[in-house]
Amino acid sequence: MKTALIIWILKITASVILLQTLYFKFTGAPESVYIFSTLGIEPYGRIGSGIAELLVVILILIPKTTWLGALCGIGVMTGAVLSHLFVLGIEVQADKGLLFSLALITIMCCLGLLYFNKHKIINLLKTK
Repeated sequence: MKTALIIWILKITASVILLQTLYFKFTGAPESVYIFSTLGIEPYGRIGSGIAELLVVILILIPKTTWLGALCGIGVMTGAVLSHLFVLGIEVQADKGLLFSLALITIMCCLGLLYFNKHKIINLLKTK
């Protein structure tokens, strides 16, 4: 029971963080346009990352594919963290590092989901 609650907290936290950014990406909010322009991938990178994040949320929320969503979420958020560290800076447009922090929280949630679903991954890797 306790494990199930932790898993749902991790799923909801990662999903809410990823979903709330979709509004900014899909509406072309100035902050989002600035970020992806700075990275040199506006508008396709903005729209593409939004689609990827939406797919991650869907995969995370489906119990059979939670592990895959978590794995993809780690990939997407690693890109975000590396973009902050090497191009954007931790603080973007005076956000006090909020976007960077949210990316780290999402990675931690996805790592937790992978841990709790490790048996599914191990079963997939076993050869018959």
